[in-house]
Amino acid sequence: MMKSTAALALAASLATTPLAAFDLTDMNEGERDAFRQEIRAYLLDNPEVIMEAVAVLEERQADAQAQNDSDLVQANADALFNDPNSFVGGNPEGDLTLVEFVDYRCGYCRKAHDEVAQLIAADENIRFIVKEFPILGEASEVSSRFAIATRIVEGDEAYAKVSEALIMLKSGVEIPVLQGIASSLSLDGDAILAKMSSDEVTAVIAENRALGQRLAISGTPTFVMGDQVLRGYMPLAQMQEIAEALRSE
Repeated sequence: MMKSTAALALAASLATTPLAAFDLTDMNEGERDAFRQEIRAYLLDNPEVIMEAVAVLEERQADAQAQNDSDLVQANADALFNDPNSFVGGNPEGDLTLVEFVDYRCGYCRKAHDEVAQLIAADENIRFIVKEFPILGEASEVSSRFAIATRIVEGDEAYAKVSEALIMLKSGVEIPVLQGIASSLSLDGDAILAKMSSDEVTAVIAENRALGQRLAISGTPTFVMGDQVLRGYMPLAQMQEIAEALRSE
């Protein structure tokens, strides 16, 4: 289709004149109609312009979201990276911190589990923090309460083992199941179960939920790496690329 002279003139005008300079109120009805028709004709002749505009918009939105996330991470850095109630694994002195908000009943958390483990095993300079973030119902909360209570009663090493057992668990989380997990790991199941309903455990979950709300986290897994918030499942290669990019900044 041949472009009309008027359409080409309009394109040149749009390219050199700020959009705000086009005041439709200064045009009569006929001029406004002609202006609209030329825009329509130009876009029909050049539909790729629409996709280019959408791509620019998406890029700007992504940049704005990344900047907003970075600001949120900085504003909540102490709660994210220095919380004494959260498990710290990997290399506690690592140069890069990875925080995971996890729900043990979340299928994507289970899928991400091996990827995170591989990342930490391959990169010995990552500090790994777990934020218990039960959002999928009663079974999720029971699982997190059991894990948090284990850490309080038995310490970090026991917590890591219980966390692994819970993320791999195929059954429900009835009391006999939890007792079985504790027994299989030679832990004091009675003390852990008694601690689950304590104010101390409730406070940890409440603080994590409040933190998640401030960071606009609505699903799991959600990761914080450096100053970036990574929402949703992420394959190992992508996490490694982000870690490399953050270290090169």
